[in-house]
Amino acid sequence: MKIVMTGASGLIGRRLMKTLAADGHTLHVLSRHAGTNLPPGVAISAWNPLKNEPPSEALDGAGAVIHLAGEPVAQRWNDDVKRKIRESRVASTENLVRAMSKMNAAPKTLICASAIGYYGDRGEEVLTEASAAGTGFLPEVCVAWEKAALDAEKFGTRVVRVRIGIVLDARGGALAKMLPPFKMGVGGRVGSGKQWMSWIHIEDLVGLFRFAVAQQIRGAINGVAPNPVTNAEFTRALGAAVKRPAIFPVPGLALKVVFGEMADVLTGSQRVLPKAVEAYPFRFPQLDAALVELLG
Repeated sequence: MKIVMTGASGLIGRRLMKTLAADGHTLHVLSRHAGTNLPPGVAISAWNPLKNEPPSEALDGAGAVIHLAGEPVAQRWNDDVKRKIRESRVASTENLVRAMSKMNAAPKTLICASAIGYYGDRGEEVLTEASAAGTGFLPEVCVAWEKAALDAEKFGTRVVRVRIGIVLDARGGALAKMLPPFKMGVGGRVGSGKQWMSWIHIEDLVGLFRFAVAQQIRGAINGVAPNPVTNAEFTRALGAAVKRPAIFPVPGLALKVVFGEMADVLTGSQRVLPKAVEAYPFRFPQLDAALVELLG
C-alpha cells in the first residue's frame, strides 16, 4: 500500500517510517524541507502545512495518510508559542483534509495523531476513549485538531485519532530528557508525585499505528500502555532501571519558573486506558519491563 506521512522526521515518525517500509509499504513523505534525509526508496514532497494544501500528486494512489506533524508542546508557553502549537495541528489538518476532499479517489484511511492532553487534568478518574474532553488550552487544541480530521469522514475516509501519551524512547522525547539527572543520582518525583502518568513504549506506539492501518477500526484510540502509574511510581522504576537513587523531588513552583503555564501539563494527572484497542497485543504492558528493554 502507498502510505503518505507527515512528521516523518520526529521521534515517532522516524521509527514508524522505517517499520512501515520494512513491512513492504510504499512511502511518500510530506515535509517542509524537501532535502530531508530519508531511507532509500521513500519519496518526498515539500509542503508548508500552514500555508497551503499538500501537492495532489503526493496523495495520488495513497491508501492511507498518517498525520503526525506538530509544534512541540514541551517548551515554555507564551502567546506566540501557543498559536504555533494550535495552528501546526489544526490548520495543517484542515489543509490536508481539504486536499483529500478534492481527489477523485480519496485515501481510504486517515490516521491523525492527537494527544491525551485531550482529557486535561483529571486526578484519579479513569479515562477511556469514551471520556469527555477536559478544559484548558491543550484540551481545546486537541478537540479542534480531531474535529478537523473527522471532516474526512464526510467523503468516506475512515478516520482514526491516536491520543498519544508519554512516549518512552531512550533516544529522544521525555525519557531522554529525564535520564541525565537520574543517571547522576539527582532525579526525583515531580511535585506531589501523586499525579498519574500514562506512558507507552515507542515500539508499542508504532505497533498501534500499524494496527490502525491494517484493521478496520475507526474513532479515537488511546496510544498508551494498559497500566498507567503515578509519577512517584515512575520515578522509583526509572531510578531502579539506572541503578541510582531517586530522592530529589522537583517542586511544582520550580517548574512554574522554568515552564510557566506549561508546568500545569507536567503536574497534571491523566489515568488513561486503551479500551478501544484491547485486541492489540502490547509487548510492553508493564513499566518495569519497558524501561529495562529501553535502558538495557
